[in-house]
Amino acid sequence: MAITAKQVKELREMTGAGMMDCKKALTATEGNMEAAVEFLRKNGIMKAEKKANRIAAEGICFIASEGDQKAAVVEVNSETDFVAQNEKFRTYVSKVAAQALNGDAANLDELMAEKWADDPTKTVNDSLVDMIAVIGEKLSIRRFERVEAQDGCLVTYLHGQGRIGVIIDAKTNVVNDAVKEALTNVAMQVAAMNPKYVTAAEVSEEYKEHEKEILLAQALKENEELPENKRKPQNIIEKMLIGRLNKELKEICLYDQIYVRAEDGKQSVGQYLAQVAKSCGADLSIRRFVRFETGEGLEKRQDNFAEEVMAQVR
Repeated sequence: MAITAKQVKELREMTGAGMMDCKKALTATEGNMEAAVEFLRKNGIMKAEKKANRIAAEGICFIASEGDQKAAVVEVNSETDFVAQNEKFRTYVSKVAAQALNGDAANLDELMAEKWADDPTKTVNDSLVDMIAVIGEKLSIRRFERVEAQDGCLVTYLHGQGRIGVIIDAKTNVVNDAVKEALTNVAMQVAAMNPKYVTAAEVSEEYKEHEKEILLAQALKENEELPENKRKPQNIIEKMLIGRLNKELKEICLYDQIYVRAEDGKQSVGQYLAQVAKSCGADLSIRRFVRFETGEGLEKRQDNFAEEVMAQVR
């Protein structure tokens, strides 16, 4: 049977797939729209298999929240930044975040196996395969984390159109605009300065000892490179290590970091929060934070434009 332009247009609007793919699907299924959608989905599965060895290190983070008491952040990766800005992709990621927020999955495998909220006949994994068929790139739901407030509130912050997502879990007996503004400022601090811990008390002795070993090796090497009459004795070097370790801890512990908006350039985040708490009559502290950065720890694809052009003309 002849396939009309109207049918192709309708299938394209339903699926977001390319025009030729839609025509091929309709031809193969003799114009049956539901069967054509299934055909594209099956074709998407094959595409996903072909793309399995590609690197998906771009993408976005997104946060879904329920008031100031519950939030979930997800990271969904794509192969290119171009796709990361695609509206269909961004809408899909927002739905994945909502799924993570409203479901009860404790890990990624459980999330992928959950019934997809938009279509309970499919799983979250099925929805991902469908989206790969629409977008035409390898996509990956990499991770998620759900946070619920305890004796306080949550504040969320997305930076750079989803490049970084932050959730702050605060313990506070006062929740007002001033407290939330301060917590938003702290979320921006976390996004910008990437601390590893809230306070130095969270840093394990094992981590400290490991860092001491590294700092000692660095110090000994520096000492050996000095003229013999200027070299420091071992006990002095070990005392220097304490200062270097404390400096490093200030960089990785949120409360000890210099607050990026400090007017005097000296106020720490901990001092800033204490100041806000005093002005609001609040017992305010950060319980924990979650920070996702898109592509963090993943290999980035290195494009060679010349090779790409040559591959197309061969």
